[in-house]
Amino acid sequence: MEQPVTAGRATRSSGAEPEALEALVGASLTARVTLDERGLVTGWNEGAERLLGYTAGQLTGRRAADLLAEPIPVRGGLPTLAGLPRWNGDVALRHRDGRTLTVGILAHHRPPGADGPAWLVLSALTGRQPPTGLDESLVSWSFAQSPCCAQAIYDTRLRLRRANADMERATALTEEEMRGLRVSEIVDDDAGRRAELGMAHVLRTGEPQYEEPYLRAPGESHEHAWSIFLSALRDHEGTIRGVCLSAHDMTEQFWARKRLQLIAEASRRIGSTLDVTRTAQELTDVTVPVLADFAGVDLLAALDDAPEPPARPVPADGPLLLRRAALRSVTPGAPESVVAAGAVDAYPPGSLPFESLRTGRPALQEVTDPAFTAWLARDPARAARVRAFGVHSVMAVPLAARGTTLGVAFFARHRTQEPFRHDDLVLAGELVARAAVSIDNARRYTRERATAVTLQRSLLPRRLPRQAAVEVASRYLPAGGHAGVGGDWFDVIPLSGARVALVVGDVVGHGLVASATMGRLRTAVRTLADIDLPCDELLTHLDDLVARLNTEEDSDTERRTRGSTRGSAATAAGTGIAETAGTGSAETAGMGSAGSAETAGDLGATCLYAVYDPVTRRCCFAGAGHPLPAVVSPEGTVDFVGLPTSPPLGVGGLPYEATEVVVPEGSLLALYTNGLIETPDRDVDTGVDRLREALARPAASLDALCDTVLADLLPPRPADDVALLIARTRALDERQVATWSVPSDPSAVAQTRKDVVAQLERWGLSDTVFVTELVVSELVTNAIRHAQPPVQLRLIHDSTLICEVSDGGSTAPHLRRARTYDEGGRGLLLVAQLTERWGTRQSGTGKTIWAEQDLSPA
Repeated sequence: MEQPVTAGRATRSSGAEPEALEALVGASLTARVTLDERGLVTGWNEGAERLLGYTAGQLTGRRAADLLAEPIPVRGGLPTLAGLPRWNGDVALRHRDGRTLTVGILAHHRPPGADGPAWLVLSALTGRQPPTGLDESLVSWSFAQSPCCAQAIYDTRLRLRRANADMERATALTEEEMRGLRVSEIVDDDAGRRAELGMAHVLRTGEPQYEEPYLRAPGESHEHAWSIFLSALRDHEGTIRGVCLSAHDMTEQFWARKRLQLIAEASRRIGSTLDVTRTAQELTDVTVPVLADFAGVDLLAALDDAPEPPARPVPADGPLLLRRAALRSVTPGAPESVVAAGAVDAYPPGSLPFESLRTGRPALQEVTDPAFTAWLARDPARAARVRAFGVHSVMAVPLAARGTTLGVAFFARHRTQEPFRHDDLVLAGELVARAAVSIDNARRYTRERATAVTLQRSLLPRRLPRQAAVEVASRYLPAGGHAGVGGDWFDVIPLSGARVALVVGDVVGHGLVASATMGRLRTAVRTLADIDLPCDELLTHLDDLVARLNTEEDSDTERRTRGSTRGSAATAAGTGIAETAGTGSAETAGMGSAGSAETAGDLGATCLYAVYDPVTRRCCFAGAGHPLPAVVSPEGTVDFVGLPTSPPLGVGGLPYEATEVVVPEGSLLALYTNGLIETPDRDVDTGVDRLREALARPAASLDALCDTVLADLLPPRPADDVALLIARTRALDERQVATWSVPSDPSAVAQTRKDVVAQLERWGLSDTVFVTELVVSELVTNAIRHAQPPVQLRLIHDSTLICEVSDGGSTAPHLRRARTYDEGGRGLLLVAQLTERWGTRQSGTGKTIWAEQDLSPA
């Protein structure tokens, strides 16, 4: 007879427990037989003896099959027990006294090599006995005391009949208090009404139902997530007699899923741009209202001016200055903070943000905590806000990434009744850590972009120089998005003879390297233009420069690769794994070399160089892999100048050729980079057509035309840099130019001086007669004595007075200092001293020496 067991206090397992367990379970109540692989009996317990009457000594070593009164029936299509891990069923066994017993057995087969017998055959001696009243009691007690879930039984009128202890705790009502009530009356909530509708469906169809409501138990501050199963209760005939409601508390699993969803959402939304303020705002947007009712992100005010965060972000004995970067509240327009976005606030020692940054750990406080109360006592405005909104729980989490402290994130609850818990602090720390990396990336990108933009702006012309040949307007637009600044540039260079050079170029790539390369090329172009090289020859010299830059890059890469390989090999030798490390180092060196070579190969550029002469109204163009220039006639017709095919700078292979066209006065010259006409969603031909339409449109000014072109052709955030230069040509009147052919006779110098003085008088430039006579006398005399005919003198009267002497010689004079007893060497020095500028330019038939005087008032 089974005995009641008195429950005792739980204790640790001990070595005496197996014996106590044997005494408790009554081993003789089960017939237990063990067999080997051959089917011989190896074990026979007292229960088996009671079942069949044989003792262990009588059967040990005998075939178990001898005890079968009938063959074992085939089950599941298997005629034998071989290969089955387990078998159960009824068998006919022969008792010692000759009777045949039908016994239900359970046989376990163990795999070969396992410890213990091959077969364990069991049969419960009590399994065939009539049940006692104890079974009914056990079922009733199990329902009432089950700790697994909250259960309730409802009749066909959906009135509660039974409820277990967990259900009583979940509803804060006893079974007696709930008996006879409907579920919608027990739970006065939409969840109760939905559950009742589900129970009605179960009564009508017999199909089980499932619900996932969220309920707050009386006296608790937070909601519970429940998993509710509704199933029919049937009698022996299958008639539905009631409904069972089983509810499992899934709150922990629910919040775990919510936290994972929030982390996944944060990974998707935070850091979508490389903008510090936007990233900070994304953090607050993700956390409100899911985690907090108010969230703010404050960055160290020291970051405003410093390129790097301070080594000690928290002052030892002073207030902590933080700038509010972002905030969000469940109360739109009424943030709980006294600090507006962009404002700086001071946090004294002892305040939550101060202490959180000082310790470097997240902190959680209730407003009733002494530390928080002391902080509010020193800040009446903040204390008034806390009281007005009913803030009751706050968190502060440091913003730190890569060992650098950037600021602090602050969270508060007032509408949510439940205070922050430790799990919330851990979750906030995870979200803030992700945001901190994105904010640090954005900060570094912003700093590097600002550096590159500053460098590029400093390398581009700040204001275009004064010259009379053209009226110009320009635009430079850096790339939007993540591309950063590039190597696009433009320039306007005054040349001798009132001419002007117009330049537009584009260095491949983006960032500091492209900007620095652009600066070098722009300087080179100005230097080459200053010596008046022809257009095609200037591009040839520029191509050589880019090729040398590529060679230098390749040499630097090779040196770095060799150094890396030697360092890796030395490390490998020192650690005793030279063979393995050497192989890895070689692979790494190869990869590094390839990457560097790619970068070096990308060090290329395109360029368009044009020289316009207002005297002859001719313009010379030469391009190096650059988009074709556009010429807009005074009537509005747009034509693109056809240039010979030429490679970009640094590629080589084909010579550069120049094309010269006559440009009527008042025409427009449009030079630009490929970012203007080529975009990811538009091909070049479409871009050229749209540029043609934009240039043909009337505009009030050149600046207005530049704006029109950019607006018509570019998206709000262009993918590439754009440089645009538009020039309106001017022409010098014939009366502003005077030309004389000078005979190759020294006596002709006197007459030439007289002709020049007469021309200056006609122009009203009497003040320049002395200097001009001296310049003309010196240059013409040198040409007659040291050069070859023909000799020609030309004066150009514009904003300056230009004197040009051309001859058929190719040798250029050099400025030198005459010694005391030298008879020559002083004339050219005087010319250089008395004029604003002077120089020499070569031509196809000789050279021209020129000198320029400034005519502006002193």
